[in-house]
Amino acid sequence: MLPPRILLVDDHALFRSGLRMVLAAGIADLEVAEAASLEEALRTPMQDPALVLLDIQLHGLNGLEGIALVRRKWPQALVVILSSEVSPQKVRLAMERGAAAFVSKADPAAKILAVISQLRQGLVVAPDGLPAGDGGANSQPLLTPRQSEVLDLLCQGLSNKLIGRRLNLSENTVRGHVQAVLAALQVSSRSEAGFAARQRGLVA
Repeated sequence: MLPPRILLVDDHALFRSGLRMVLAAGIADLEVAEAASLEEALRTPMQDPALVLLDIQLHGLNGLEGIALVRRKWPQALVVILSSEVSPQKVRLAMERGAAAFVSKADPAAKILAVISQLRQGLVVAPDGLPAGDGGANSQPLLTPRQSEVLDLLCQGLSNKLIGRRLNLSENTVRGHVQAVLAALQVSSRSEAGFAARQRGLVA
C-alpha cells in the first residue's frame, strides 16, 4: 500500500481546496501538499509524494508536458491526470506519457477516491474516455511504471524477495504488484505472465 502522501497541482485554488477536503474525508492519515503550477510543484517541501494529482490546464507548462518532469523528480510517484475535458486523444496521450490514471473533474468524489485507493493498492485503473477494449497503443494492458519494472524482473526469474531488494520495496508490496500484473495480463501464474508479456512485446 502506497503511503497517503499526495501532491495536488491545480491552478484553481477553489478546486484544490474542495478536492483536499474530499481526500481528507476519505483517506486516513492523509498528508497533502498543494501547488498552483508545475514550477511550484517541483519546489514543494513534501518528501517523495506517493501520488501527484496533476491538472492538464496549468499556466506555463501544462499537465501533459509536465508528466515527464514529475516522474523524473519522483520516479516512484504515480501521476493521476485531472481534466475537465475527457477525450480519447488526451487520455491516450496522458497514458502514453506515463500517467497511471486519468480522472475527470466532473467525476463524483466517491469515484475519485476509488481510483486513488486502487492505485495505492497497486491495482491497474482502466481509464475513462477510451473506446471499450482500447487500452491505448495495440490495446496493451495498462501497467503502471512500477508494475512494468516488476514484470521485467519477474520475467528474468527473480523471486519477490529479490525483486524487492532490486527495487527497494518490501516483499509484501512486490507481492501486490505481481498480483496486479497477473490480473492485467489475465493470467494465473508467473510463468504464464512471462509468456504473455513476451508475446505482447512488453519485455525483451
